[in-house]
Amino acid sequence: MSWTKLASLPDPEGFAGAFAGVSWGTLLVAGGANFPEKRPWEGGTKVWTDTVFALDRLQGAWKVVGKLPRPLGYGVSASYRDGVICVGGSDLSQHYSEAFRLEWRAGRLRTLPLPALPIPLASGCGTLVGETLYVAAGQESPTSKTASRRFFSLNLSRASSTWRELPPVPGPGRILATAAAFSGSFWLFGGAELHTDESGLVKRRYRQDAYQYTPERGWRQLADLPSPVVAAPSPAPTSKTEIFILGGDDGSRVGLLPQEHPGFSKSVLHYDPKTNQWARDGETGVARVTVPVVRWGKRWIIAGGEARPGVRSPEVWSFEL
Repeated sequence: MSWTKLASLPDPEGFAGAFAGVSWGTLLVAGGANFPEKRPWEGGTKVWTDTVFALDRLQGAWKVVGKLPRPLGYGVSASYRDGVICVGGSDLSQHYSEAFRLEWRAGRLRTLPLPALPIPLASGCGTLVGETLYVAAGQESPTSKTASRRFFSLNLSRASSTWRELPPVPGPGRILATAAAFSGSFWLFGGAELHTDESGLVKRRYRQDAYQYTPERGWRQLADLPSPVVAAPSPAPTSKTEIFILGGDDGSRVGLLPQEHPGFSKSVLHYDPKTNQWARDGETGVARVTVPVVRWGKRWIIAGGEARPGVRSPEVWSFEL
């Protein structure tokens, strides 16, 4: 992969869990959350933003172009027909079911409503496959002790379309899985299962199972990932023949104090859908989690994200496969 650093987001901390996509040729990054005053281990409070940033060319500078309907992050986003589709998400107090489309054109930001999800949902995953947006798994409320298996689709080509509930994701419910679109199918990798320990605390089990969904055949289990992957940049970038998982949290550093955490995995996993085989080859140019991946022209973009627990980054990177 060929990595290039672009202009950083105009915020000293940056954001995790933002929405991102391309509208009329301009890259938009909207919402997300950070710790602007203190790190969480110093008593800092997570703050959600409603700011929308725009970048009109690779070598350009970011500018603030408007606001979301409310501070919001950790939803699903996708570029579609010169707009950015934003679905679900959360703020400090609750999770949301709303969906809307952002358009930046002729110096004006428009927010257009879309049908709401049947349930509130944050920390799920999703992507566009053809004209259909898929949203899977996640968490229905900040206090949920288990994650969701529910799976929805919305045909964006039909003005009167509403969300359809599809067969649930196999295996346990999960948050922060990685989605992908490849060869007319929806793909789902890893994520974190939620469970309650003996003391009543909600803990994570790191998953390495993987699945493919096609409308004609439903779900199919794939070969397990070589190691668990949680919160990797999503949707996963693809070439003509492979799907690439860029780092993520593999669980190997669970238990470290946040201030001692060295950062997340840089390992690149290659999946070949034709052979149903995984390979581990190379490293990412930058390790970020809870961040969307956007296709912009010939390049892929990772804007912001979490550099290590409780620490965001304003850096923006592009890469070409």
